[in-house]
Amino acid sequence: MQINFAHLRQPAVSGGWVNFAVFDARSSSGTTSANGELLAQLTAKARANNLRVDQAALAYSSGGRTQFFGSRHLVDFLSRSGLPRWTHTLNV
Repeated sequence: MQINFAHLRQPAVSGGWVNFAVFDARSSSGTTSANGELLAQLTAKARANNLRVDQAALAYSSGGRTQFFGSRHLVDFLSRSGLPRWTHTLNV
């Protein structure tokens, strides 16, 4: 199965840069613990493909709205800026 994701770099509030990944995925159960496990697996897979990931989140549709799950600061940023375009795929 292929998972779409965005791998981007943005200026950090405290200076420097933040590299982040947003995955087009949600666990089948949708529970917090299952989403956390899925996010950890996808992040590890992206890092194994030589991508730097400082923060990561899942993005999925629920009730007709885009929802985000993951690093608090990244979720806040995505809630304000919206869903980025997919830049990569992962085979899982």
